[in-house]
Amino acid sequence: MSEQRWRHIWQHRCAAAYALWPLSQLYRALQALHRYSYRSGWRTSERLPLPVWVVGNVIAGGAGKTPVTLALVAHLKARGWHPGVISRGYGRSTQDCRPALPSSSADEVGDEPLLIARSSGVPVFVARQRAQAGRALLAAHPQTNILICDDGLQHWALARDAELCVFNDDGLGNGWLLPAGPLREPWPRPIDWLLYSGERPPASPYPSFAMQRQLADYALDSQGRRHPLASLRSQPLHALAAIARPQDFFHMLEAQGLQLAQQQALPDHYNFKSFKRIPDNDYTLICTEKDAVKLWPLHPQALAVPLRLAIAAEFFQAVDRQLEAIADKQRATSLSSPPH
Repeated sequence: MSEQRWRHIWQHRCAAAYALWPLSQLYRALQALHRYSYRSGWRTSERLPLPVWVVGNVIAGGAGKTPVTLALVAHLKARGWHPGVISRGYGRSTQDCRPALPSSSADEVGDEPLLIARSSGVPVFVARQRAQAGRALLAAHPQTNILICDDGLQHWALARDAELCVFNDDGLGNGWLLPAGPLREPWPRPIDWLLYSGERPPASPYPSFAMQRQLADYALDSQGRRHPLASLRSQPLHALAAIARPQDFFHMLEAQGLQLAQQQALPDHYNFKSFKRIPDNDYTLICTEKDAVKLWPLHPQALAVPLRLAIAAEFFQAVDRQLEAIADKQRATSLSSPPH
């Protein structure tokens, strides 16, 4: 079933959704059992020796976690903190724990960790068990004093100090659990902050802050050079996107006045190894930054348009209050520790 078809089902309580509803109740039971195994002590969550903040979502598909992670990391750096990022590294062919370096390939570490490593300038490690990634990152970069876990809201094996849940403008969809709806777990669930795009946030008793996604006014080539989007308006383009919501990217390109002679939507996290250009198509390739880290080794002439987020200032004020509380706690601990 196409991604567009799934999205339609997940937005409406249609006949297909009702047909899948019994499976969603089985999913609910399994998910509740998994969560209870940690609450009851059958399984334990590992706590790392520094604050851990998780950026994630409760809906399947793209919500904008990676741009939010990058924005949060940039804010932490501006406040004098030394963040690191840990991730599972979805879509990679490797299974071990390893750093995601700017020189890594997406096949080795996953497309999103590679994008974060290249864009943020902070250490990034990937491992199936995020706590293992955190330990390895701290061993290699002991100056790190806060960890951001990219996409780990349902990864209960890692203890966390704050949770940030991200929603796109689809919100809760039809409000049902997978596979009848888009929810990975029942909502609302406890979180610290909620970021949403769209007109209104999903119903929640927790602090909610608006964000807007927009494209940068330039595209990057494989050498890091900037090309103003205005300079591309006079030429036909071949736009492609291997993300959860490719049409969103295409619409934003068109809103910039670009001529999309071809629009090619590919599966999310597509590795481009089997990608072939449409015959007799010599249009300039234009894609997302996430796709570019996989496309550039094969088609270095492609251009990538960065996605930017405009996040409500109140969100960063809330983040700063949390940082101040962490700093106060660390100072109190330091003062109460006996001298060596």
